[in-house]
Amino acid sequence: MFDFANQAYTLLIITVIYGDLFTRIIVGDGGGDYRLGNLLWSTALALSYLGVVATAPWCGAVMDYAAAKKRFLFISYITTVAATAALYWVEPGYIVLGFVLIVISNYAYSMGEAFIAGFLPDIAGPSEMGRVSGLGWSLGYIGGLCATLFTVLILGEVSEENFDRIRWVGPFAAVFFLLCAIPTFLWLRERGRPRPLPSGCGYARLGFGRVAQTLRNLKQLRELALFLVSLLLATSGLVIVIAYAFIYGAQVIGWDEHVRMVMFITTQVAAAAGAIGFGLIQDRLGAKRTYMVTLLMWIAAILMIWGTPGVTEGVNRLLGLAWEAQYVFLFAGCLAGLALGSCQSAGRTIVGLFAPDGRAGEFFGFWGLATRLAGAIGLVAVGGLQILLGLQGAILLCAGLFIGAFVVALRVDEQRGRVQRNTLVE
Repeated sequence: MFDFANQAYTLLIITVIYGDLFTRIIVGDGGGDYRLGNLLWSTALALSYLGVVATAPWCGAVMDYAAAKKRFLFISYITTVAATAALYWVEPGYIVLGFVLIVISNYAYSMGEAFIAGFLPDIAGPSEMGRVSGLGWSLGYIGGLCATLFTVLILGEVSEENFDRIRWVGPFAAVFFLLCAIPTFLWLRERGRPRPLPSGCGYARLGFGRVAQTLRNLKQLRELALFLVSLLLATSGLVIVIAYAFIYGAQVIGWDEHVRMVMFITTQVAAAAGAIGFGLIQDRLGAKRTYMVTLLMWIAAILMIWGTPGVTEGVNRLLGLAWEAQYVFLFAGCLAGLALGSCQSAGRTIVGLFAPDGRAGEFFGFWGLATRLAGAIGLVAVGGLQILLGLQGAILLCAGLFIGAFVVALRVDEQRGRVQRNTLVE
């Protein structure tokens, strides 16, 4: 249910609505192909991800020791809701306010993702972890589909003329998240037991000490460390796509509003199907193999996204057709959707399989560190590249990142990783 609830933030604020609103309307430098708006958007998300990098492992270590996963999750949830609702007051030209609220809301949302993932080893055994993780991601895309369809149908298009209605996207996303996550806090159990603090040691010192101990012993968890490198590369590409997919459609493809709606529905249904389908496959095929298949799908999807304008023009010239690039772009969106949910689900499962007993929160903190550091690196890189090359040329960076992730993942031994997890059992 938490996955179901928080996707309203991801889709409405980061992917579909507010990214486009911020770059084109709030910043609105249309004369420069929105390059300043794109750069500011990338920078805001990157700063929020760097905050996660700095704090997620420490928070994970403390909440494991204090059995406080639900408390940390609740704080992140309330902060996300408040900052997202406040986006209503961001008007055209209020760039600093919009920038700051995106940094705060996305930081809190991203921390919540790491905190909720820390419950995975508590509620699913190794043989069913892939299915449970996939079900969560699948429900997330269904929740996002419901929230975004309502928003687009009721609030309308992203335009300056429609600003007085579309500005309600922030409060709506906040209320959706607020209400739909209530079952999590009513019924999800905290299964750990708090341990007394060592004499003369506070939680701040304890958290830093446990993270330092883990880093010193990281050689004992080589497969997990290696996988986190692959995940960092893959997530760099994935975060770029999530942040820029609908901006790309508006600025490069030049799609109509109805095609934008069809693309959204297509990708969400495909992502939900991919998450639950590959989640079932994971438990039989193996999480690593499933993850690598999704990386190959991503490489193909990025090449299709980049090549859509040229391919459409070439086919039309060769066959005498009159296809529009926006419709060809839907095929790339379908493949990207299938890869999206399944890749994230497989990555979360592998970390759950490799995380030592009693330290799931801490190690999902490292998962959060890797994925959000990836986001910061990827978004800063693509923000700079699109200034030089334009958004279409910059998107090719994603293909290179997914190729790098695939090469690193080839060296990960899943069975050895499951064994190594016992070296730090408490």
